[in-house]
Amino acid sequence: MERATFGGGCFWCTEAAMKELEGVESVTSGYAGGHIEEPTYREVCSGETGHAEVVQVEYDPAEIGYDDLLEVFFATHDPTQLNRQGPDVGTQYRSIVLYHDAAQQTQAEAYIEALDEEYDDDVVTELEPLETFYRAEEKHQDYFEKNPNDAYCTMHAAPKVEKVRERFADKVAAKR
Repeated sequence: MERATFGGGCFWCTEAAMKELEGVESVTSGYAGGHIEEPTYREVCSGETGHAEVVQVEYDPAEIGYDDLLEVFFATHDPTQLNRQGPDVGTQYRSIVLYHDAAQQTQAEAYIEALDEEYDDDVVTELEPLETFYRAEEKHQDYFEKNPNDAYCTMHAAPKVEKVRERFADKVAAKR
């Protein structure tokens, strides 16, 4: 198994989208990229910790590649929005790829560079090494799955899940 860590706005949405993929064993919502240890959701939401809401994806590289994860990640959020995604505003909602090794760094750099050609606006996705990942509180794990009728989920997470199911049908796992 390998790990990938991404932040593309609210972690509920990114988690729900990534969980759809074949070869993804688990997706954990959490925080990374900041300057305080063991941050809480409330602290991260304040925008004062430097952390972003992120997901850590554990995947089988024999079934799905890091490049596939990058493709889905970038297709399910707007990498040209600085410190926001949809209604969520603040540095905690920034677009960020936290790489685990040099190979991920190289792949992500190349992907972002190519992606920048596709947009009129600059791609503002940050690319940093993962230093520490902090697991979010239990109520944030599998949030979409547990709360499919939550207004936020219906408006924001559900469309991302549908996009993955339609656009990446060949990568979507059979119903778990």
